Order: sequence, then structure tokens, then C-alpha cells
Amino acid sequence: MQLSGNGWPVNGMPATLAGRTRRVYDTVARVYPISTMLFHSLAHRCALDAAGIEDGMRVLEVATGSGEMFRRLVRANPRGCTVGVDISPNMAARAQRIARRNFPGAAAVCQAVDARHMPFRDSSFDAVVCCYLLELLSAEDIERTVREFHRVLRDPGRLTLVLIGQNTSGFNRVYRVAGSLAPAFWGRQVADGIPGLIESHRFRILSDRAVRQGFYPSRVLVARKIGR
Repeated sequence: MQLSGNGWPVNGMPATLAGRTRRVYDTVARVYPISTMLFHSLAHRCALDAAGIEDGMRVLEVATGSGEMFRRLVRANPRGCTVGVDISPNMAARAQRIARRNFPGAAAVCQAVDARHMPFRDSSFDAVVCCYLLELLSAEDIERTVREFHRVLRDPGRLTLVLIGQNTSGFNRVYRVAGSLAPAFWGRQVADGIPGLIESHRFRILSDRAVRQGFYPSRVLVARKIGR
């Protein structure tokens, strides 16, 4: 991958998950739930409906953010084990604190983890859910993360992705500007290339749905792991 002089790829994205992205999301952890409520909550509901979560499963959410989707997963899986990870320690701590307060009897834990190198054994989880993460990664790191999704999933576990949609031209123009101004926070849109990518990493797509909340488009993609 070609890097610029400051260590950033020429496509404008950070070379790794650590560094700027972690610092930005640590800083906005207190106010990020407002963004989730306004733009992401409908897509989160659709993702939960499509993810096939059954009580008693081992479920992993990658990139919990402030924990809105994590709480939905814990609520749907009270007798199972729900694990959340986020690159931002502040985000992970917030999600953990709120989940414990709302569901004191549930087996639910959040921790600060790099999604490219997750500290879980192969085939540890029945389901993996990931919302609005891949936009923040370089192309190389997206592939690493998808390989980790496949590795930690049991066969035939489900992977549910929520992505920023690319089906609205006006929104796309605005997002490109926002991403150029603050790439570590906004990232860039990648949804159109993800189906082919995950299929090339031994997943079979089960459903692909466009969701819109106000002016903000999302794409909910569900796939099943295919062998090793």
C-alpha cells in the first residue's frame, strides 16, 4: 500500500485502526449516542431482525460505539453470552457500563480490541455483528477484518454488517466532503464493494437491504460462513 509522507495511504484513510481513529472516538464517546439515535437506530433494528440471534448464543459485536446496538443484542440474548469490542477504550467502557446497568444478570462484556487482530479462538461465536466500521479502514485493513470475522465465526454462523449506503447521490456528495475534512471520523463509503469482498472470503450472502433514516442511507447485509 502506498503511503503519504505522514503515514496515511494515498486514498486518505489511516494506515491502521489505531492512532487518529481511536483518539477521535475516545473524544466523542459522550456525544456519539446522539448521532446513533438520529441516523443509525432504524438500521440497527433491521440488522437485529435479520441477524438470526437466538437466546443462548455466543454473539460478538465488533465496533460497539456507544453501545446502542450492543444493548439490543444483550436484550435479545439474555441467557447467552454477548461480547462487544471497540478500538476506543472510552466507547467500550461506556457500552459496558450501560449494559451492566440495564441487564445486570446477563453475561455481557465489552473491551477495547483491534478488530484486525481479535483475541478470540477460531470458531468462538455463533454470530458476528458489525455496524459502520469498514468505512474507517483502509482497503487492506478491511480484508484483514473480514478474515477475522470468518475465523472467529462457527460454521455456518451469520455475519451481519451495517454499512453507510451509496444509493443516494446527494448524500454521497455531502459524505465525500465530510470524509475529506475529517477522514478519521467519517471515513469513506465502501458499501458497493463489500458484497463481492465477503463472498471472496468464503461467505454466502443471505440478504441485502437498503434502509433510510431521514436523509441518512444504510445498507444491512447478512451472510453465512462457508467452511474454512
